[in-house]
Amino acid sequence: MKRTAPAWLLAAALLAAQTDRPRARDLGLAPGVFPPGPLNAITDVAGVRVGHVTLIEGDTVRTGVTAILPSARNLFQEKAPGAVFIGNAFGKLAGSTQVEELGTIETPIVLTNTLNVGTAMEAIVAYTLALPGNESVASVNALVGETNDGGLNDIRGMHVHREHVLAAIGSAHGGAVEEGSVGAGTGTICYGWKGGIGTSSRQAGSRYGGYTVGVLVQTNFGGVLTMGGAPVGRELGKYPFAAAGAAGDGSCMIVVATDAPLTAKDLHRLAARAVFALARTGSSYSNGSGDYAIAFSTAPAARAPAGYRAVTGDALSPLFEMTLEATEEAVYNSLLRATTVRSKIGTAEAIPIDRLREILARYGIRKKP
Repeated sequence: MKRTAPAWLLAAALLAAQTDRPRARDLGLAPGVFPPGPLNAITDVAGVRVGHVTLIEGDTVRTGVTAILPSARNLFQEKAPGAVFIGNAFGKLAGSTQVEELGTIETPIVLTNTLNVGTAMEAIVAYTLALPGNESVASVNALVGETNDGGLNDIRGMHVHREHVLAAIGSAHGGAVEEGSVGAGTGTICYGWKGGIGTSSRQAGSRYGGYTVGVLVQTNFGGVLTMGGAPVGRELGKYPFAAAGAAGDGSCMIVVATDAPLTAKDLHRLAARAVFALARTGSSYSNGSGDYAIAFSTAPAARAPAGYRAVTGDALSPLFEMTLEATEEAVYNSLLRATTVRSKIGTAEAIPIDRLREILARYGIRKKP
């Protein structure tokens, strides 16, 4: 009988390897003009928490769950203003129609693999019903997104169970966010390389309201990778339509958080910019790609909308730019922090950092001293 390493040992080795890999700014990739927050993560938006459960079992299971909580409050009782934007609808974003209709989010946002969306919904419902104050609740709109990790994971085995989803929600925390081959990004592939979870943020100065925008991505899509304007996919010879190219299909889930007091209508516009930002990295938005963005506001005023003053008009433009920049950098971080993942089903190599440094330097992109 073939012996395989214990799941905990495989997961620990994976996380240890990821800590040695750079983030975008370590390579001189700093998209845009707005500065990042202290953590350069979605958790720079005060109150936002993120939790992962990474499932690595034997030689077939490479999947997981990522939960994003807009706050520590009972979301069902104090709903967050929210919106969804769909770039290409070849995917499953459960709960999106009610968010579009009512403009609110009432549960944690959970990301997982395609065939475990139902399990995640059931777990979120159980979690919400069990919260103090929800004893009379009889309808819950669970918000669950997915990408298909079947290239590395035994997706038909549906290995994500209720307890995994509840553990991701229960372990959600502020502070630094693990990136790369973790949580819902454990089995994902992006631009032919190992993708995963990535995050970034931007902060505006007082001139533009002092607001923060944070983004988290689950990358599993294709195209011709561009980093900081450098044609990395072409230089590495890995892209769709090349003789030995990478697959072009796949999906990307994007979660955008902000502390700016926005209406649901303008959160929809913010979410649109997140999907647009994928083009900056070379996305082809292919036929089989599900490209979705969920945006929410944590502003206390927006939770009590009677008479609150929302950011509107031209004052939105800095927030749009911040979203574009943070999404682009989050995609880079998802690739850079990811480590090679192998299974009986397939292998996704981590993007080679040394070769990438050479390409970026050739195109004038270097880390500033």
